[in-house]
Amino acid sequence: MRSVPWWVLLSSVSAPILLVGGWAISAELQGPDYDPASATISILASDGAGGYWVMTSALLALGACHVITACGLRPAAPFGRTALAGGGLSAMLLALVPAPSSGGSFAHGVVVSVGFSLLAVWPVLAVPRGAAGPRDLSARGAAYGTRAAAPPWGLRPVPSATAAAVMWLGGAWFLLALFVLDTAGAAERVLTFAQSFWPLVVVLSCVRDTGGPA
Repeated sequence: MRSVPWWVLLSSVSAPILLVGGWAISAELQGPDYDPASATISILASDGAGGYWVMTSALLALGACHVITACGLRPAAPFGRTALAGGGLSAMLLALVPAPSSGGSFAHGVVVSVGFSLLAVWPVLAVPRGAAGPRDLSARGAAYGTRAAAPPWGLRPVPSATAAAVMWLGGAWFLLALFVLDTAGAAERVLTFAQSFWPLVVVLSCVRDTGGPA
């Protein structure tokens, strides 16, 4: 299993930092009327928002980080890397279709939905074909008189499926919070942070299994 380049580690570390830093600074610039528990991140990047330029820059940088990570995450399956890159491009596209200050828009909602879906499904798509847990591979190796190597932990079926399931549950929570609970801001922050953090988990597992970045 080949290692990941050092710049993939840098991009995956930067993604969650840029996201959290972006919404924190933008909320501060927006003023005390902004409630991060109920108001979405999109409001911070809407036309006329006090921290528009900060949140928009953060989304562009976040998307770029996902694209860079996808390009260098060689141990992952191609479909997963493509989905991760697509999620990154969707984040960057939000800069071109910001939500109006008065509320959401159809185009903005479509981009958000596509980006969420791609980032929620990429963990499963990234699992290498035929990948299995270390016990199964050890049994196969014993049967053939060789020692088989398991893929990195973050690219194994169970952790990947679990991560995807958590993200989809987070999406359901966000929809419920948006229309019923009035806690859409908190739900969106938990969900988007999870989606920005999982690529780092995968990269770290690759680095650990291969002895360090290339």
